[in-house]
Amino acid sequence: MRLLRSTDLALRVLMRLAVAGSATPTTREVAAAMDVPYTHAAKVVAELQHMGLLTARRGRGGGLTVSERGRTASVGALVRAFEGEGEVVDCEGVATGAPCPLSSGCGLRGALRRAQEAFFATLDPLTVADLVTGPTGPLLLGISPNPHREPV
Repeated sequence: MRLLRSTDLALRVLMRLAVAGSATPTTREVAAAMDVPYTHAAKVVAELQHMGLLTARRGRGGGLTVSERGRTASVGALVRAFEGEGEVVDCEGVATGAPCPLSSGCGLRGALRRAQEAFFATLDPLTVADLVTGPTGPLLLGISPNPHREPV
């Protein structure tokens, strides 16, 4: 299973903010540090704010802070929220307009559904705070913007 870019970024933003301490980086600073376009980061930050996982304050002294709810959020729940409830394969033909001819007797769909649930079940007990323990926290604090990337 491959995560959407927005799911990956949402997790990394929360992880970065979880180790920020009293610092309140802006969305633009987080985007630069994560080497992603500002517009993409802004969309993810808005969704995280809507979910109550971070707060964003505008103006002088503003910036982003992770909420306690964001710090203790289940990684599995976050991935589900950003990935949606879709299945790994499109047996119904939603994208193509034609259902798979094997759908009535194929075992692949069930096997992939079980694998997807096992994936989520592995992530469910983990929290954002768990992800930043050990060497990850200092690594996140040391991330700086890529000097070779063009500004967006």
